[in-house]
Amino acid sequence: MTRPTDRFEGTSNYIATQDLKIAVNAAVALERPLLIKGEPGTGKTVLAYEMAAALNAPLITWHIKSTTKAHNGLYEYDAVSRLRDSQLGDERVHDVRNYLKPGKLWEAFTSPVRPILLIDEIDKADIEFPNDLLQELDRMEFFVQETGETIRAAVRPIVVITSNNEKELPDAFLRRCFFHYIRFPDDETMKAIVDVHFPAIKPRLVSEALKTFYEIRDTPGLKKKPSTSELLDWLKLLMVDDVQPETLREKSPNKLIPPLHGALLKNEQDVHLFERLAFLNRREGARPGG
Repeated sequence: MTRPTDRFEGTSNYIATQDLKIAVNAAVALERPLLIKGEPGTGKTVLAYEMAAALNAPLITWHIKSTTKAHNGLYEYDAVSRLRDSQLGDERVHDVRNYLKPGKLWEAFTSPVRPILLIDEIDKADIEFPNDLLQELDRMEFFVQETGETIRAAVRPIVVITSNNEKELPDAFLRRCFFHYIRFPDDETMKAIVDVHFPAIKPRLVSEALKTFYEIRDTPGLKKKPSTSELLDWLKLLMVDDVQPETLREKSPNKLIPPLHGALLKNEQDVHLFERLAFLNRREGARPGG
């Protein structure tokens, strides 16, 4: 059996920058939650999965929604089912534990080996949600009112928390985390990411595609910049359709919108923006002496 390790150095499937490796290992050493922020599509959620693979640890995922409450992560008590069973004379009603559904924190705290607990997109929940978890994440324990027992972590889990910056997180919560912002990959890092996913792709296609991709991201007025995951989808389509690098390199006014742009531009506002730019370029090209 492979023994767990305490160092994260990235994986063959995940290109981790040096500062990200330092952040992960610092959070593990300090036994503090690792708060990861960054643009959507920069690999925040995937990081927890790759940490679990690299550290040989079980992964427990808690995906947060707008309706999620902190107590959902501890446990839920099904009083309605217990009442129904009592009316039917079911013997299960004599043990309240039959009606307790453990949450993700309960699952993490009772894991026999150190797990990784992913609290994904914490900023989707109510503003009070992070504060409601302060004591549990600090002390790694919580009290079960219905049974009078305390659920305490046998081994302290590695906690990874992701945020898309949709709302500010409370200062008291931030003080208890080790923070890292995943910057959008530069050209060299992106080439390494592409190589992991498409090792047989033509280098010239990657080079031209990345030029187009970063030009799109740098376009003023863009409502949603394309992400790494959308770039990978686009490259896959370019390979399937056997699009040549020369096609991407062509900069005539009629070709301003890249082929298969639906993988990169995800709303009508941005498509219309590029159509307007194409129209302006065509008009400029049509002028005498242009």
